[in-house]
Amino acid sequence: MPSFFKDQKSKKNRQQNTENQPDNNSVKNIYRSLSANLDTIKQKTGNSSDVVIRQLKIGENFDIKIAIVYVEGIVDNQSIQEFLLESIMKDEHKETVNQQNAFDLISEDMITIGKVLSIDTWNDLFLSLLSGDTLILVDGTDQALSVDTKGGERRAITESNTQMVVRGPKEAFTESIGTNIAMIRRIIKNPDLWVESMKIGRVTQTDVTMMYMHGIANDQIIKEIRQRLHKIDIDSVLESGYIQQFIEDQTLTTFPTMYDTERPDIVAGNLLEGRIAIFVDGTPFVLIAPAVFIQFFQSAEDYYVRFDIATSIRFLRVVMFLISLIAPAAYVAVTTFHQEMVPTQLIVAIAAQREAVPFPAFVEALLMEVTFEILREAGVRLPKAIGSAVSIVGALVIGQAAVQASIVSPAMVIIVSLTAIANFAIPSFAMAISVRLLRFLFMICAAVFGFYGIILALLMLVVHLCSLRSFGIPYMAPLAPFIPSNNEDTIVRLPWWTLRKRPRLISTNTKREGENQHPHPPSSRGMVNRDIEEGDNNET
Repeated sequence: MPSFFKDQKSKKNRQQNTENQPDNNSVKNIYRSLSANLDTIKQKTGNSSDVVIRQLKIGENFDIKIAIVYVEGIVDNQSIQEFLLESIMKDEHKETVNQQNAFDLISEDMITIGKVLSIDTWNDLFLSLLSGDTLILVDGTDQALSVDTKGGERRAITESNTQMVVRGPKEAFTESIGTNIAMIRRIIKNPDLWVESMKIGRVTQTDVTMMYMHGIANDQIIKEIRQRLHKIDIDSVLESGYIQQFIEDQTLTTFPTMYDTERPDIVAGNLLEGRIAIFVDGTPFVLIAPAVFIQFFQSAEDYYVRFDIATSIRFLRVVMFLISLIAPAAYVAVTTFHQEMVPTQLIVAIAAQREAVPFPAFVEALLMEVTFEILREAGVRLPKAIGSAVSIVGALVIGQAAVQASIVSPAMVIIVSLTAIANFAIPSFAMAISVRLLRFLFMICAAVFGFYGIILALLMLVVHLCSLRSFGIPYMAPLAPFIPSNNEDTIVRLPWWTLRKRPRLISTNTKREGENQHPHPPSSRGMVNRDIEEGDNNET
């Protein structure tokens, strides 16, 4: 019995001590005591050295205690100095401020920064603090002011490194989501450009923004994307690729079903077609949905040049896609099964080159392709000063040495080089990578069945592409299903004055341009008569 009462007494003491010491995990509201609030902030942040706490006293008798809290490095120090500290320390309201109206007076009269919010929970407080806002705490008030002072060092706007053009805007997105949204606002000056923001990631609390044109974008697609974004439950989001893998329709495919870009003009053009853009803080790459297959062969420069030039370049890209996909497989099929399909002189020359090669054509092609992929990946990962030199020298030296050592034939080196150059001609890096992977599958089919295997693989590829969806939109649209009115901007790009309709499956408002936009230059006879009349008037 004594031990029982002793245990009960110790349990009661522990409960009293727990009640006296606030638990940060269970307490949701901010305390009224300034010292308790500051102790909680220090405890929760581990008394980090970059968390700056500046305590001040205001009022006629300097009896009102306040504190300014911010994280150094992610705030604009000049804004804090000029619009917070100087405004509060001037103390122009010394005679009117008191304990009851201090909080309202600071937020309404003293602070000269535009965005000021009142928060009363610890979750909102730490989220604002670690997002770059400055907190103002007043003793005796269970609320805090969150002042927008986001800043710090950021990368300047530079030219795009992955989607370069000869003609067109040169600026590219940065890692700041606010800067990226502002760049789109400068292009599309329309109130129908709507923005929805949310935070994803339990630990990182990453800012994610969905942007679309109200009245042009499909409401069902907007609703579907919004639901998929809200369903994401992950501890961190460090790049837009995290979001893409969570919300895309099909994951068991090498083809990208969402488009990514770092060019503002591409995002603006897709928004005006009815697509939705997804911005993620901390990355310059913006996601665009829904995406279709032919979209990955289009470049921003196609819309800045004449339609005949754009059409020829697009057709060339499709040809390069096919060459990059089946060129090594075709070489394996010809040299292994179908020698009769090649002119006699050419097949004799190829046979003479391969006479000393100890490997079959498939092993030869596989060896060269793997070697080139290794060189390409090494050139990407090495520093810029030596990356290009290593990739070029490595390819030349290894290729020449392999030919002299009779490991591969010269024709195989030509085929692999042509395949690599064709792969670089594809504008989208995601589509180029998918082709690089599928190339090995086509080589295996060619080594087993020859041209019959290549045709079978092409049929399976077409069926697979037609089965894909991007947020419910057929991936091969408007080619399959075939929509004649939307085929004006696919492989063939017609003049701008003929592109009067937006994609029907993507946008609800399909009308884009008015009628009678065809240019009608004045006739030569009318110009001559006008010049004669003007000359007569001048003589008169």
